[in-house]
Amino acid sequence: MIRFAVIGTNWITEEFIHAALETGEFELTAVYSRTAEKAAEFAGKFDVEHQFTDLTAFAQSDAFDAVYIASPNSLHAEYAVHCMKHGKHVICEKPAASNTAELAAMIDTARSHQVVFMEALKSTLMPNFKAVQDNLHKLGKVRRYVASYGQYSSRYDAYKQGTVLNAFNPVFSNGSMMDLGVYCIYPLVVLFGAPERVQASAVMLESGVDGEGSLLLSYKEMDAVIQHSKIASSYLPTEIQGELATMVIDKINQPEKVQIRYRDGSVEDLTREQSARTMRYEAEEFSRLIKAGDLESPTNSHANSSAAMAIMDEARRQIGLVYPADRK
Repeated sequence: MIRFAVIGTNWITEEFIHAALETGEFELTAVYSRTAEKAAEFAGKFDVEHQFTDLTAFAQSDAFDAVYIASPNSLHAEYAVHCMKHGKHVICEKPAASNTAELAAMIDTARSHQVVFMEALKSTLMPNFKAVQDNLHKLGKVRRYVASYGQYSSRYDAYKQGTVLNAFNPVFSNGSMMDLGVYCIYPLVVLFGAPERVQASAVMLESGVDGEGSLLLSYKEMDAVIQHSKIASSYLPTEIQGELATMVIDKINQPEKVQIRYRDGSVEDLTREQSARTMRYEAEEFSRLIKAGDLESPTNSHANSSAAMAIMDEARRQIGLVYPADRK
């Protein structure tokens, strides 16, 4: 059993815990929160003995061997580097960092201390994304990737009434692209690598973050069109358009149905059975890496995380979105 700890006490942390425990590979042994009250409350839900509010004491603890980080984006790098320097394996929620410089420091620390570091982008490790990868050749020469992820944020109602919560606060390295657009960008990088050119536009909010935006990414023989939003919802599927056929993926952030539509009108269903606990697959990958002694995932690799972050850095440069983390 891999003894693991969590940083962050929100709903996504609970989802990961349930998924990790379902694999039978993990035992939750420690919780870190910035406040003792939250640490105690969260630990009580899962009967966890060890609770921490001091990051150094947490990182130095021998109560766990690996950690899942789901703090605000702006804190990912600090927490991950601190833990890895004390020999802890890290799986870090997406986006893994605020910018390329932070991510590079995280990767360097993981390599120098010989620990696993993986971005927790769940969709690229799910069975139905593997179905996409395994059948991509059937499309012929791919000409376009079109992905959309728009989800109206419940926190936007508070924002419109004058309360700026974390989701719309640049201090925490948030906004539509970082929180939702990454779900469209990362799979693109896994499938097709880094683009040659990025063009970005966005609707900026008065708080300083992007409420929604679009990216046009150019490759040598194809392009990609990405739309993301936290101020409106989208119900569009993702398409990968080839000269022989088009692959249709119902939800790029959580693929549940995959089909190929051929030019002759025939349809091939590629959908695979998968767990309702969709974070299970990233937990399994993390466990596999630790037990095998491999330092990075071949899918959610350091290179793929770096390429996705570089796209977001360039897009933010173009739309004028600057985080306090960028000035460090």
